[in-house]
Amino acid sequence: MHASENPKTLENGISRPQLGVLFGAVLLLIAVVGYKALDGGSEAKASGQDSAGPINIEQLRATADAAGDNALPWQQLGFAHFQRGEFLEAEAAYERSVALDGDEAVLWSALGEARVMASQREPLPPSALEAFNRAIELDPSDPRARYFLNVQKDLDGDHNSAIAGWLALLAETPQGAPWETDLIRTIEQVGAINGIDVEERIVIAQAVRGSTAVSDTPRGPTQAQIAAAGSIPPSEQRTMAEGMVGRLETRLAKNPSDVQGWIMLIRSRMTLDQPDLANEALQAALATNPASEARIREEAALLGVR
Repeated sequence: MHASENPKTLENGISRPQLGVLFGAVLLLIAVVGYKALDGGSEAKASGQDSAGPINIEQLRATADAAGDNALPWQQLGFAHFQRGEFLEAEAAYERSVALDGDEAVLWSALGEARVMASQREPLPPSALEAFNRAIELDPSDPRARYFLNVQKDLDGDHNSAIAGWLALLAETPQGAPWETDLIRTIEQVGAINGIDVEERIVIAQAVRGSTAVSDTPRGPTQAQIAAAGSIPPSEQRTMAEGMVGRLETRLAKNPSDVQGWIMLIRSRMTLDQPDLANEALQAALATNPASEARIREEAALLGVR
């Protein structure tokens, strides 16, 4: 959904860039619901939408009404309404789900998102923040709640803290997660709007996350250290980023079959303005993963490396 499609928020005097960040995130975070679904699978599947046909809202509603104290059918109904853009209905369904099972963070964060989208005046109404905070109490790692609570920091003018929170979330985002690209774009947009340099901090977060994909050893910097990276001089930020990328390169030498790791290395080298090293990484990736040549070349080409 685009901000221009939602005139309600314009009444609050919130800038269009801020609206773009907020509502661009909704697309990103729909995917998070599936990532944290109660049954461990895709909530899109749970909601009854598959290749067989469109969502049958009436059937989902009947199932929920007959579910007794089972919260899952209400969750499924809420997600189905959300997909259809019926946000008030989604909110009501999620409210029923948390009334039946108030100990699931994913239900609270889904309710918070539905309240955001159903709001006619405020971009992040108090009731939504209440739901997101409840989700964090239950599960401090809930990605959707963490995302929107940092959106609130951005709307409050604390752009540095918002970016730090999103970077910490990026460091814990699985490689290739559906929301990864949009999360990075959000960080870049808020940085650009507010004159905050984020490129090397993104590299740090990605390198931290990437290092765990090729090694069983604990990650290097903690979330607090990643968040603090913006307070150190730019030259030291670069040194930290280069160190993390160098360690990723070392781990890839030990485990060269990690295609996603090579793609991350190529991206990181380009972000650090090191096209020659990016090309070297491309050649090494191709040499060690000939079966994935098409994918590697396609990803590299998007980064300007051929």
